[in-house]
Amino acid sequence: MPNVRSLARLTELPLGAIRPRGWLADQLRLQADGQTGRLEDIWPDVGPDSAWLGGDGEGWERGPYYLDGLIPLAYLLDDADLSTRAQKWIEAVLVSQRDDGQFGPADDDWWPRMVMLKVLTQYADATGDQRVPPFLRSYFTFQARTLPGRPLHGWGRARGADNVLSVMWLYDRTGEEWLLDLGRLLLAQTHDWATFLTRDLPAGPAPAFRHLTHGVNVAMGLKTPAVAALLDDADDRDGGPGRRAEQTREMLANLMRLHGLVHGCFSGDEWLGGREPHHGVETCLVVELMFSLEHLVRILGDGTYADLLEQTAFNLLAASSDPRMLAHQYHQQANQVLVSFADRDWSFSGPDANVFGLEPHFGCCTANLHQGWPKFARSLWMRADDQTLAAVAYAPCQVDAELAGRPVRLDVRTSYPFDDVVEIGVGTAVAHEFALRLRIPGWCQEPALTVGSESIPVTPDEDGWVTVRRTWADGDVVRLGLPMRLRTVPRDDGAVGFRLGPLVLVHAVGEIWRPVPDHAGLAEWEITPRTFWNLGAWVDDPAGIDSWPVERRPVGPVPYDVDAAPVVVHGRGAPLRQWRMRDNSAGPPPAGPVSTRAPVMELRLLPYGSARLRVAELPTVTVTPEPDDD
Repeated sequence: MPNVRSLARLTELPLGAIRPRGWLADQLRLQADGQTGRLEDIWPDVGPDSAWLGGDGEGWERGPYYLDGLIPLAYLLDDADLSTRAQKWIEAVLVSQRDDGQFGPADDDWWPRMVMLKVLTQYADATGDQRVPPFLRSYFTFQARTLPGRPLHGWGRARGADNVLSVMWLYDRTGEEWLLDLGRLLLAQTHDWATFLTRDLPAGPAPAFRHLTHGVNVAMGLKTPAVAALLDDADDRDGGPGRRAEQTREMLANLMRLHGLVHGCFSGDEWLGGREPHHGVETCLVVELMFSLEHLVRILGDGTYADLLEQTAFNLLAASSDPRMLAHQYHQQANQVLVSFADRDWSFSGPDANVFGLEPHFGCCTANLHQGWPKFARSLWMRADDQTLAAVAYAPCQVDAELAGRPVRLDVRTSYPFDDVVEIGVGTAVAHEFALRLRIPGWCQEPALTVGSESIPVTPDEDGWVTVRRTWADGDVVRLGLPMRLRTVPRDDGAVGFRLGPLVLVHAVGEIWRPVPDHAGLAEWEITPRTFWNLGAWVDDPAGIDSWPVERRPVGPVPYDVDAAPVVVHGRGAPLRQWRMRDNSAGPPPAGPVSTRAPVMELRLLPYGSARLRVAELPTVTVTPEPDDD
């Protein structure tokens, strides 16, 4: 009996109900042909000796992390080879369960099993394998019996909300009340993220390791109050889900106030690093933040988190790998003007953390990066009720669902985020009534919506959605226009960033890619600049930034290739020779506006995800003409 009790505002569709199309399908195919599809062949930690496969190799988080992305990628692409690769892991895990309910390698760490639980629930969503629910029930019985005497600790204590998500997955299918008690026990043993991030969060770079200031833990911990809302009674006297929603807003706002970077994510190189744009963001942080945001939207129904989800995916996730997804960085920078083996002013990282490779600095990102794009694709649409589908994020895809008891297909045709029009074709064998709930991004001031030739008023509700309910016929077409105006993002000391819709725009620095000899894996590169990086932005250009031309081009088969960027903005700036490198990174932007008589130059702005050398936070300049000689 599905959805026996759930306070979540939205529900995920079965894995495979959404199929990527267009540029998103190309991106997932690059992933399948690159790091994800070939990882077992090039990285022993997920090879045949893995302890999760019964061998004597690595037996902690790396196998589960890898599967957490491989499973959704395989079923989204309907890729038989990837599915076969994944199935041998599933079989090994299912047969590993002992009589007491424990499973997996011989250690007793709660944390890696939390990841494998997510793997199993996704697999069951895709296949309907009836072995999974009793497997989970047996393990959760083991947890309920064991946790009082051996509570969560270390990584598991920071990440307990992930365990609860899997408990609630089973509860929604069985309605067994003891699972709610287990969920509450797990949360009671999880760090109090709401208190830490709202009251106790320190400013500036963290000086030493703590689970509470570890960037990836923070990204995962952000969803803890929302997950707790799933266990709140609807009449909770302390405010129930509303209180949890307010906690979440305060957590994120305080985190961004003290550690927010120009691209809209917070620093974490490996620990929280403050607001300066040379501080890095770990790839694990990016994909775990996306996973948290996907569940914040699902549980709380607030479209603000979907805005941030799109921004994180279309910019930071894209930038974390090379364009063909053969290699990745451990840490990326907002102002990244050199990719090299070198020490940098980061909280904790080795000299290789900045290069694109197989296993820079540490292998957690090598194993964990795979979940980013597939889970984003799965989360594009969710069910609001039995008669309503909700568009969480926009990208080309095909959606198959049952609404009001009848099958419906949505064909989402768009180049968004590189264009500003989303067209949705409706397919239904019999005309019938249902609703589409469309998210209107917070940055869009003048949205336009039509169904066929009929114009629909766009008045978003308090969570950012507009609902179109009508009797739909086969062939109906919805057209949603989301005009994108170039806008600035104010930063410290007068610096600015640029946005165009959900795209973060950056000063794209010319790139020279230098292959690293004798590398492991598929590829490894350093990248050095071949053009000026130290330009200031002339935002008080008398013509105004609205006059800066926006050039749009077709999205190619490699969507984030810098040489074929689908969007180019031709801005204006001037060189600032006093702005120099510091500790192998761009130094802090000079406080502005900086008065200069340097010649005005083109400031070529590209999508953040397309430019591996970039300046996302720029000082501003005031251009003073040279006096006449006479």
